[in-house]
This record gives sequence, C-alpha cells and structure tokens, in this order.
Amino acid sequence: MKALAFDVFGTVVDWRSSIIAELAAFGNTRGLQRDWPAFADAWRAGYAPAMDRVRRGELPWTRIDDLHRQILVSLLTEAGIEAGDDEVDHLNRAWHRLNPWPDAVAGLTRLKDRFVITTLSNGNLSLLTSMAKHAGLPWDCVISAELFRHYKPDPEAYLGCAELLDVAPGELTLVAAHPSDLRAAQAAGLGTAYVARPREHGPHGELHVVEPGEFDVVATDFLDLADQLGA
Repeated sequence: MKALAFDVFGTVVDWRSSIIAELAAFGNTRGLQRDWPAFADAWRAGYAPAMDRVRRGELPWTRIDDLHRQILVSLLTEAGIEAGDDEVDHLNRAWHRLNPWPDAVAGLTRLKDRFVITTLSNGNLSLLTSMAKHAGLPWDCVISAELFRHYKPDPEAYLGCAELLDVAPGELTLVAAHPSDLRAAQAAGLGTAYVARPREHGPHGELHVVEPGEFDVVATDFLDLADQLGA
C-alpha cells in the first residue's frame, strides 16, 4: 500500500449537519420556518439520480456544483421559497463549507506521515479545494472524478486515480464509509478500507451492512484506521 484515496462526503465530512446548519441560517435571515433536515436529505437524495441523467446522456458532463444547484433550485421552487441568484449561489456553496468529522483532521495528519493521501470524490476540483481550506484537511493532492469525466462508481475514476498517482491499482486503497463505493473500487483492483460513519444520515439513519472479511480493513474512525495501518 502506497497511497490512500478518500471518499469525502460522509466519510471525511459531516455533510448532513453542515447543510442543515446552512439551511437554518438561510431561513433565519428570511424569517422562514421549514423542515430543514428533510430539505437537506432531499437535496442529497437528488444527487445520484442527477448523475445518472449524465450517464444516460440526458445531460452533458456536469460538475457536481452545477448538479447541486439544479436540485436546490427545484427544491426551493417546490417549497415556495423565492431567492435571487446570488442567494442561491451562496447557499449552493454550502457544500464547499462542510465541517469534518471530529477525528478526520487528526487521523488524516497521522496517515499522511506514512502514505500519500488524496481525495477521490465526485465533487469537482474547486469544491474539494474550497472544502479543504475551510475544514483544514491536509491532503497531499486533490483528485476529482471531474478529471476523468466519469463519476464513481465508474471504474475509470478508480483506475484514473491510480494512474495519476503513478501506482498500481493494488497499491492504492480507497477509504470510504459506503460499501457500494468500496465494492466498485475492489472490482477495479484497489484495496479497500471501510470506516463506519453511523451518524452520516442522522441519529435515525439507515446503517450500512458489511460482511465479515468483505473489505481489507474495517475501522471505527480515522484514528482507528491509522492505528491499524501503523501510522
């Protein structure tokens, strides 16, 4: 193992709590009362179908920022909320301002001492770079599916990451809190490390099921991952 590539949304950063806080702040400035947790969940739920529209050719290649904005505009309209372009742009950039899980920065810093660490996210480069600045994430580099014009779980994303880092697929391990992402990386020949994030979808969210021995490493958080990898 020479390098670790990290899924970001949900694995490194707590997107749900961060987005709920941003929505609540937006509502407070406008005197709006809405079910902001449900709004945040709906915003996130629109992400996979939007990517599938690109895969099917219904949309040209589209950055995640732009997909997020399309979903947001639709949700605001459904909720009867009027907002100017500048307000929508600022709210959409909430995805650039996501806060890390409590263990993330310390764990990444330890892992960085032993391995090359990079993002491997469907988020676009500008989003991931802004997020790293906001959250203090100590990446060696930022790699996005945008570079390959293929969203995960397309194999081109995993193999392209290994090629950019000049390592064999088996020398690169994907770290993620989502079994489906890890299974796709595994099929592409990468190593896999599952990190549990049971609160990603809130206190009552559905928990992932991981079979014993399914992935190379199973960790409770990034500090545990660092312990297991000798970092």
